Amino acid sequence: MNWNRLLRHIVSPQWLTRRRFPPAVLARIEQAIAQSETRHGGQVRFAVEHALDAHRLFRGVSGRERAIELFAQLRVWDTQHNNGVLIYLLLADRDVEIVADRGIHARAGEESWEQACRAMEAALREGRFEQAIVEGIERVSLILQAHFPTPAEDGNELPDRPVVF
Repeated sequence: MNWNRLLRHIVSPQWLTRRRFPPAVLARIEQAIAQSETRHGGQVRFAVEHALDAHRLFRGVSGRERAIELFAQLRVWDTQHNNGVLIYLLLADRDVEIVADRGIHARAGEESWEQACRAMEAALREGRFEQAIVEGIERVSLILQAHFPTPAEDGNELPDRPVVF
């Protein structure tokens, strides 16, 4: 049990998420996702969570494990070409995780996603929350564009609206 992490999550107020991601910022993130999807055939989702609940903390759930859980819950895997990507931010840890469906992950590889995560985390450490996410969406879009350059004929398969937990 990491006591520092436990304390950070317990004292992390949910209002902090709303302060860092007010409706106007969420709208700009939604717009960035929608705009990016006009340049490639992938599907991008963004989710932010202020902290993990006590049950997950005591079980030792990592940011990665929670991102995988949300990937399934948000049905990011449910795209025709298996090219959905979830960008997940766990604010209490300032941890960014990218979970990519098998259709894009097999082509892009783990290193591409890790580089995008580290770049976003660096901007988050500097307090540039909106910029971190918008630039992260652009990085993910460039990866998707390289492997799925043609926008989806079926249109938008997943909602572009960010999810706040």
